Amino acid sequence: MDLGFAISVAQSTIVQLMILTVPILGASIVVGLVVSIFQATTSIQEQTLTFVPKIAAIIAVLYFLGPWMATSIIEFTRTIFNFIPEAVR
Repeated sequence: MDLGFAISVAQSTIVQLMILTVPILGASIVVGLVVSIFQATTSIQEQTLTFVPKIAAIIAVLYFLGPWMATSIIEFTRTIFNFIPEAVR
């Protein structure tokens, strides 16, 4: 296995990681921003008010995008396993 091949695998792993985490983090950021604006306008400073909606948003994203994420991870793993014979050479 040469250095270029290892860098290519690492780069594709990082890209796959970003693709899979952006929807979850995006939903969490948007919900957090909306709840923060709501708290600022109503002067409600309850800590659980930020936690519960974020968890609900993350669960909803995982419910709707979970099958796609699982398929993407499985395909990526198969691709990596198919690279093993090339890496041994």
